[in-house]
Amino acid sequence: MSGSTQMPAVSPLAPKSLPEIPAIGGVRFATGAVGIRYKERTDVMLALFDKGTEVAGVFTKSKCPSAPVEWCRARLASGKARALVVNSGNANAFTGKTGAKAAAFTAKLAANAAGLRANDIFLASTGVIGEPLDATRFEGHFEKLTAAAAPGGLLDAAKAIMTTDTYPKVAVARTQVGGVEISIAGMAKGAGMIAPDMATMLSFIFTDAPINAAALQAMLSKGVETSFNAITVDSDTSTSDTLLLFATGAAAGRGAPRIESASDRRLAPFKAALQSVLLDLAHQVVKDGEGARKFVKITVEGAASNTSAKKIARSIANSPLVKTAIAGEDANWGRIVMAVGKAGEPADRDRLAIWFGGIRVACKGMRDPGYDEAKVSEIMQQPEIGIRVDIGLGKGQATVWTCDLTKEYVAINGDYRS
Repeated sequence: MSGSTQMPAVSPLAPKSLPEIPAIGGVRFATGAVGIRYKERTDVMLALFDKGTEVAGVFTKSKCPSAPVEWCRARLASGKARALVVNSGNANAFTGKTGAKAAAFTAKLAANAAGLRANDIFLASTGVIGEPLDATRFEGHFEKLTAAAAPGGLLDAAKAIMTTDTYPKVAVARTQVGGVEISIAGMAKGAGMIAPDMATMLSFIFTDAPINAAALQAMLSKGVETSFNAITVDSDTSTSDTLLLFATGAAAGRGAPRIESASDRRLAPFKAALQSVLLDLAHQVVKDGEGARKFVKITVEGAASNTSAKKIARSIANSPLVKTAIAGEDANWGRIVMAVGKAGEPADRDRLAIWFGGIRVACKGMRDPGYDEAKVSEIMQQPEIGIRVDIGLGKGQATVWTCDLTKEYVAINGDYRS
């Protein structure tokens, strides 16, 4: 990202339209510009929750987590939340004790303005790593944000947390719990430094369903494995990855039953709806991969185990040679073979089969006898491409989503701090 406030052109893979976003009962949003990195650019969002809101979270597995990640982890055990503060422009990561103090000061300012306890405030930051966050910039702003907070506003909140994103990422689902309609709405940011564990991004999901924190945590931890932990743009895991799920319980006023256990059968429709939101947002992150022009689904089957299949799929998805071939619309299946072989998982060259789209290009240790370069080239010219690999050893399977690697990725990241 350049030093100006000009945003990059919208990704060609961006959704053609945005969903209608319902106002989630029990949560109010506000956004503002405090000048964290750029002047006159919205860079902070505040979400205020009604009393009784439950929360669950999943965070980066990086050994160098940001101060906000550590702040949230320490407060997640309570299962309760009253506010969320997210800023863009500065990640408050690798900032030592100064970063921890900045996080605490931010929570204190927000709590004082909203009449809450600092321990009820959840935080997230995104942007440049290694630069101290001047939390004094928030002084005087949370009072204005608290006064302005209103139902709806999730789309504006999504825009406020963008960095190299080219479009706001939102997703919506409606379902039922105990026969009562409930809503789920989520947002995410992320375009680069994206890899499993957790996929370098921030994402926040909101629902009016009355579900306790333990049940939320169980569903979120499971759901992330086949969504945010199954995407990659550049194989780099962020210091700041944060995924939080808030349940306000407002639907209880319409007769929705309170759910105490993730095994409650009445949760089945909710689980499916939540997964659809997680997967939608995860896909949007990949489709906004820095410089991306191709959205790629990589499916590995016939592996020794599901874990093995996922490792092989990641090896393919993270290979710069595979990704540049896709960018060049080159069906270079030899690079797929390379990525399978280097994954360190059980594989047999002579049992391997590879498909681009629905066309088999390689099998039994060599190029497919019916290989047609022209037909495969047509597939490679499409904006969305499917690659399937059969290892031929077992029943393990996994799917990972990625994008191509273009010159724009280098330009964006080479200019990021300037």
